[in-house]
Amino acid sequence: MLVSLVPVAQARQDSPRVLRVALVQEIDHLNPFTASFASSTMVGRFSWEFLTLPSAEDATPTGGVAESWEASEDKLTWTFTIREGMTWSDGEPVTAEDAVFTFDKIMSDPKAAEANGGYVENFVAVSAPDPRTLVIETAEPQASMTALDVPIVPEHVWSRVPDMHDPMADSVEVVGVGSGPFLIAEYRRNEVVRMTANERYWRGAPAYDELRFIRFENADAAVNALRNGEIDFVNRLTRAQFDSLRGEPGVETNRASGRRYRELLMNPGARNAAGDEIGDGHPALRDVRVRRAIAMAVDPRVLVEKVLGGYGELPGGLVPPVYSKFHYEPGEDVRYEFDPGAAEALLDEAGYERGPDGIRVGPDGRRLEFRLTGRASDDYAQRAGDYVVSWLRDVGIAVTKDLVSDNEVDETTSSGHYDLAFSGWGTNPDPDYILSKQTCAALPAASGSSSSNAFFCDEVYDELYYRQAAELSGQRRAELVRRAQARYYERVPSLVLGYDNVLEAYRSDRFTGFVRQPVGEGQIMEQTGYWGFYGAEPVTGAAAGAGSGGSAGVWVVVGAGALVLLVWGGVVLVRRRASVYDRE
Repeated sequence: MLVSLVPVAQARQDSPRVLRVALVQEIDHLNPFTASFASSTMVGRFSWEFLTLPSAEDATPTGGVAESWEASEDKLTWTFTIREGMTWSDGEPVTAEDAVFTFDKIMSDPKAAEANGGYVENFVAVSAPDPRTLVIETAEPQASMTALDVPIVPEHVWSRVPDMHDPMADSVEVVGVGSGPFLIAEYRRNEVVRMTANERYWRGAPAYDELRFIRFENADAAVNALRNGEIDFVNRLTRAQFDSLRGEPGVETNRASGRRYRELLMNPGARNAAGDEIGDGHPALRDVRVRRAIAMAVDPRVLVEKVLGGYGELPGGLVPPVYSKFHYEPGEDVRYEFDPGAAEALLDEAGYERGPDGIRVGPDGRRLEFRLTGRASDDYAQRAGDYVVSWLRDVGIAVTKDLVSDNEVDETTSSGHYDLAFSGWGTNPDPDYILSKQTCAALPAASGSSSSNAFFCDEVYDELYYRQAAELSGQRRAELVRRAQARYYERVPSLVLGYDNVLEAYRSDRFTGFVRQPVGEGQIMEQTGYWGFYGAEPVTGAAAGAGSGGSAGVWVVVGAGALVLLVWGGVVLVRRRASVYDRE
């Protein structure tokens, strides 16, 4: 006997298949020209295809907007062939003119260059001889031409946004037209980013209807939501959270070597591109001896073992070990070992003597009292901050923790209004971008720009950076990349604290097929591509996501007393004959 109050197809239509992903970091911008947070750039990767992007298999370049490319014999001109038949989500064709517009905008507008300006500094001209041919001319050979991490945007949409400061640049009306696997359909600040499957996507539409990024104040709340079936995926887990989810029914965990590094910024005297001082950093931090003393007073081994619970790797340079070809590992003769005695001796030598209360005072009479800025939502900042405060107190430096919102951290550090700050960056398979963030050219045009990472400007470093950028020989380039990192390490505008293992978990009873990068062993979320969530597939028979839009009170009854599917308030629930209630 079959009793059906509404057709099953109608029930599915009322309950679209939704993959719900927790975000424990705020979104700074949806505008791809200014977005710098990892969460924001991840959304951008789903929305707009790049010319080329790192493959899922091994992160080597694969086609995106461009289906093929070649360099001239002198390596100064690159020709990209635009993919035939590719369209924007509104049906307009994707052409070489869209790429010309994107790169020209970054090259001509300092505000539009905030996120990706480093990629085009060497560009001389960008042109489109015809709709399917893009020609980029460079002043010097550029090794990163197949790793331009720049979202290509539609000219017919973005030409209506002359001012990148205009809130319109973050509106769904503008950012909603894309070429990637998902399209931005809704954005509620600090709540949710809702993306819909792009039916026009050239690789084929995703296997589900919506991808939602839901904001949580902290990872504990996100983990509870995963357990309760309110979300389907969470990353940036702590050791305790990850361990607690292992073996959880219906939950799969993933541990991978990460592409992110954590660092302790030390304001070396923030300046803008014109050389004017900005911010209010403590002047003692302009002394490299003070920065080196701090590096010797901090114990990354404890932070990896105690704060990360062993789920991390000890630090070296800016490029993590997952990209072994470019990773810098300092030798024993230059490594900053945890040595409070040596740190104190260096501070003494520099003229910073202890006062009556044990806090050191500089030659100018100013006490060594620093603010430590970090994200209140970040468990690492909360716990590691206590260690840093204690370690630096032992060597005569007073530190006060200042944990604030993600956006406040970004505003504070990008304007130079900090002394010490916890920060971190996701790196790409090609090291050019992360190295470019440390050059003099990356200093901000004005206070508040996020162009520079650590307000570092050093002629020796710059010379090494530009040499590696022009070196097309892989082996010679790798050596220059390591030497540039060694110089950064020596001058220590920031101290790399370690490389987190990626700790993730998802509802395996709802979704399967998540693609790791590299395949089989890498991470799923925050990749240098979109493979992880694009490849996901709903588990056959799994319920639709909570709040996915189903009509309240819809019932589908199949068989007399055998199996009942209830769609209530958008949640599909399964009740079996023995009255066992299976909740997602």
